Amino acid sequence: MPPPVPRQVVIVTYSGAQALDVTGPHEVFAGANAWAGNERYQLRVVATSVGPVPTESGLRIDADPLTEEPIDTLIVAGGAGVQAARRDRALVGWLDHAARRSRRVASVCSGAFLLGEVGLLDGRRCTTHWARADQLAEAFPAAVVDPDPIYLHDGVWTSAGVTAGIDLALQLVADDEGTACAHTVAQWLVMFLRRPGGQSQFAAPVWNAPPSHDGIRVVVEAIHADPAGRHTLDDLARRASMSPRHFSRVFTLEMDASPGRYVERLRVDAARGRLEQGDESVDAVATACGFGTAETMRRAFLRQLGVAPAAYRDRFSHSVAATPAARSSRPVHPKLHRERA
Repeated sequence: MPPPVPRQVVIVTYSGAQALDVTGPHEVFAGANAWAGNERYQLRVVATSVGPVPTESGLRIDADPLTEEPIDTLIVAGGAGVQAARRDRALVGWLDHAARRSRRVASVCSGAFLLGEVGLLDGRRCTTHWARADQLAEAFPAAVVDPDPIYLHDGVWTSAGVTAGIDLALQLVADDEGTACAHTVAQWLVMFLRRPGGQSQFAAPVWNAPPSHDGIRVVVEAIHADPAGRHTLDDLARRASMSPRHFSRVFTLEMDASPGRYVERLRVDAARGRLEQGDESVDAVATACGFGTAETMRRAFLRQLGVAPAAYRDRFSHSVAATPAARSSRPVHPKLHRERA
């Protein structure tokens, strides 16, 4: 039986794109070809300017011209140059036309801004890098932006920042070729097939602009100075010289979070730091950061980060030593197999 006709995967780049947004998905689809032993995917990187296209890190990627051929999977990279790319009428016009003739459309990181530019995010849930989510929501108010998922599918595929393009591509390969193929490629890349938790676990600590209300500013400074302190609604309201009801309303408007949720976020951030830097027990960290019990802290971590404290420590602790990888159970990449033969 002849091999199946390869699916056309077109990855869009431009000056100032993030290199890994392009090369990450490219490596996943290339890995699927290696797994299959034939060309399941035909890969092309395209741009409005043909030849070496500079990425934001300075790496140059050799790009083909924008294609008019049928496309199976269209992937748009993100990067620092995306805002200039939104003003590239040739690119935006081509993208609008190409999306209509593609079986599926995806973006990596801030590539979502280009999908929004051609109306593909309107009325749809989407995601992007956690640091760009507010900007995306402001630019495209008809989109429903969720800053936490690693990737989302709602008519179009969107993903979080940089390495999340690999997660997304693995899911696309799993849809096409099955879990066995995607799992093997993930092993070759030393990646999770499905990464546990969302973007929140990688996000920077809580930061908000200083509140304009004097009483709320006093309260926020007190919470930051001692996240583990006594911060009940009544205590915070008294500190602000306001009634609890009025305080709760004003605080939520100023800080975009209820007082209880804001205190919990600060305590989770304090616990993250202790878990990353030290070797205290989870119970000790929970007590030191004001949670009272390890179970209370575990529930807060799951709500905010999608992972439990112990799993967070395993992933991010500076003191955890890498363990030797198991050898005999790992599949050998075809290239390595040929080199050893």
